[in-house]
Amino acid sequence: MKTLVLIALVGLGAQLVDGSLGMAYGVTSTTLLLAIGTNPAAASATVHLAEIGTTLASGVSHWRFGNVDWKVVLRIGVPGAIGAFVGATFLSWLAVDLAKPLISIILLALGLYVLLRFTFRGLRTDRIGTPLRKRFLTPLGLVAGFVDATGGGGWGPVGTPAILASGRMEPRKVIGSIDTSEFLVAVAASLGFLFGLGTAGVDAQWAIALLLGGLVAAPIAAYLVRIVPPRVLGSAVGGLIVLTNTRTLLTSFDVADVWVTTALWVVAVVWAAAVAWSVNAHLTARREATADEVPEVTGTGPTASAGSGAGRA
Repeated sequence: MKTLVLIALVGLGAQLVDGSLGMAYGVTSTTLLLAIGTNPAAASATVHLAEIGTTLASGVSHWRFGNVDWKVVLRIGVPGAIGAFVGATFLSWLAVDLAKPLISIILLALGLYVLLRFTFRGLRTDRIGTPLRKRFLTPLGLVAGFVDATGGGGWGPVGTPAILASGRMEPRKVIGSIDTSEFLVAVAASLGFLFGLGTAGVDAQWAIALLLGGLVAAPIAAYLVRIVPPRVLGSAVGGLIVLTNTRTLLTSFDVADVWVTTALWVVAVVWAAAVAWSVNAHLTARREATADEVPEVTGTGPTASAGSGAGRA
């Protein structure tokens, strides 16, 4: 029972992050399941089964808050579904001993990308309103869908930063559209795992626990996307993914405990520094924006002079 409650809380936290940042539900949830010894293919299948419900709820919530561009949803979601089905089938046929370190490497790379992307770079907004073309969205969807199914997550970490970096959509609409299109990816990945695995290894109770936590968080996250600083949240999530998968990868290769502990401390220190950097960058940007909005007041203008003269009179 305690395990189910913990998994539900993970689902809640992962959906809060995913719905407000546009990524990390699958990566975070799969990382946890791998950490407690779940078969990589079964972990990804369980997470994607839960995501059918969470992405549907998240999409409806984002739509109600006006965060969805339906053209982008279809243009990236359909090829994403194709990539996810292929990726799920591939992972189902891969040996477990090879799959676990391979998936940890994929998750670690995604975590590093998220950490570095949101710590050191701001969000480009100078081309908002310029249409996103199919020749950009189609290959992006195929790659993101494949990575998502094989890594247990990756739709958001691949798709969200790529569209944000283009500067052609408001950040809230990027996040809302990616979250909504993920429903198609989750359905296709689940069908791929069903085709490759059947129901073997898929824990229905865990999937339901993840789903319930995600359903509670979905409407909250759709609202938070307007107020939570993505830069800080991205650094925090990226660091968590890097830390957890560093441990999984090192233990998979039977590295001595002393070196595992040392590596985890180094990652933790770098993670803390990255979050602090992001917080400082966010606060600095807010101060500069506030300063630009307040007109400078001096004592040398005509009004000041007139007032001084009246006072002397």
